[in-house]
Amino acid sequence: MAIRVIISGGGTGGHIFPAISIANALKAMDPANEILFVGANGRMEMDKVPAAGYKIIGLDIQGINRKQVWKNILLPFKLMKSLNKAKKVIRDFRPDVAVGVGGFASGPLLMMANKLGVTTLVQEQNSYAGVTNKKVGAKAAKVCVAYEGMDQFFPADKILLTGNPIRRESVDIADKRTEALQFFGLDTHKRTILILGGSLGARTLNESVMAYIKVLCKEDVQVIWQCGSFYVDKLRVELEDKLPDNVKMMAFLQRMDYAYAAADLIISRAGAGTISELCVVGKPVVLVPSPNVAEDHQTKNAMALVNKKAALLIKDVDAAQDLIPAALELLKDQEQVLQLSENIKKLAKLDADVQIAEQVYKLANKNR
Repeated sequence: MAIRVIISGGGTGGHIFPAISIANALKAMDPANEILFVGANGRMEMDKVPAAGYKIIGLDIQGINRKQVWKNILLPFKLMKSLNKAKKVIRDFRPDVAVGVGGFASGPLLMMANKLGVTTLVQEQNSYAGVTNKKVGAKAAKVCVAYEGMDQFFPADKILLTGNPIRRESVDIADKRTEALQFFGLDTHKRTILILGGSLGARTLNESVMAYIKVLCKEDVQVIWQCGSFYVDKLRVELEDKLPDNVKMMAFLQRMDYAYAAADLIISRAGAGTISELCVVGKPVVLVPSPNVAEDHQTKNAMALVNKKAALLIKDVDAAQDLIPAALELLKDQEQVLQLSENIKKLAKLDADVQIAEQVYKLANKNR
């Protein structure tokens, strides 16, 4: 029997891509399932979700601004407005289950769903739960998590260890190395470093590359440098004709499968969704957690891998000086490369989207 599901959340790709993966899994189980997304106006989900073929309604909500506190003055009014709109959306759509994946819109929607007696499921991507998810998770029927030890944040009897849903097309890299290197115009005989700054980019990673651009030019390696749309124009001006042939800089990677397939070593931030993909890809990884996230959860995500000898960590404050030398040194240590690859593969969970979709089904049928 077809079910009706609201999926709420967003703000970053780390929230949006898992949400879309869950929706795709539900549609694969029964194309008649009706799915409605609820996001935050002005955030990237308002473009990404329709592009994936789903309807989305936006709430006028924002997160807490911890740096410029005065900008929070309208937050209580926006929250009340969002709760009222969430109530209307729920009553109009009549969902069997409401799923929250984190992000600004997830809070008002799940708070109202709980209040109206709609069964809720929370998907927590990080190893350290956010404030909103902790609040709504207390009343959720199920909490799907990606890390062990999450009973410090949620009732133990509600927790299900599923891993994070990932973009399956991004991690489909088998037998694509030669094809991928040709796609980027790279040498099939050289080792390749992939640097991932996210869709907007990461200033620290970009500064780290710029600090060692002359060194990289002389090394027997090649680099795929995803610098981000926010920084690409400025970097092109700064570099002019100085970008070496063995460094390919681009704002965004349209073919993540090719990027992962080409890489011998990956440098990345430590967002939960990215880490879940990296575990499946199984390449040696150097993580540089962003310090600009709530509760410093990227460091906690990274340490969950570091403690299992599945990744290396360079602090953001040290990256400009240490990151590129550490990556070049690691590439020369085949024993450590092998150890990191083997250990990170052990943490891979490929079918999180299906597991979560199955839980949604169970909850919907239980209600009926």
